[in-house]
Amino acid sequence: MTGLPAMERILGIDPGSRITGYGVIEVDRGQLRFITCGTIVTDRKHPFAHRLNEIFDGVNEVIQLHQPAVAAVEDVFLATNPRSALKLGHARGAAVVAAMQNGLAVHDYSPRRVKQAVAGYGQAEKNQVQHMVRVLLGLSASPSVDAADALAVAICHANQFRVTK
Repeated sequence: MTGLPAMERILGIDPGSRITGYGVIEVDRGQLRFITCGTIVTDRKHPFAHRLNEIFDGVNEVIQLHQPAVAAVEDVFLATNPRSALKLGHARGAAVVAAMQNGLAVHDYSPRRVKQAVAGYGQAEKNQVQHMVRVLLGLSASPSVDAADALAVAICHANQFRVTK
């Protein structure tokens, strides 16, 4: 791999069937810069298929607005409840298809690898990830847990390419 170009915008996605976090950062010569973050909250009253469409539309809107060059998505973790894992996989699929439909390459990262990249420990707690994302990006306040996780995925991708140069 040749690494990231001089400047690249990365979309990080933390998929969820109820709340999908997103975060966009820019990497410029190894420096991380915060662009935006937030959540796509689906309406629990809607049928599940409709909620998947809400995720697709939300990710599509973020991509259209912020024009990332690449997407990094957190992989599905092994859940104790198979039904929850299946729903999470569907939500992840909706986000991945939105990225692919916009011509983005999609890179997958395990939760452990993401935590390792931002907190230095693969078993880091959510609040540790939030704190480190705030520090690494120089934010004045911590983003929501889901948005912080998405930013962490984007940071993990940026770090992956810095290391492999």
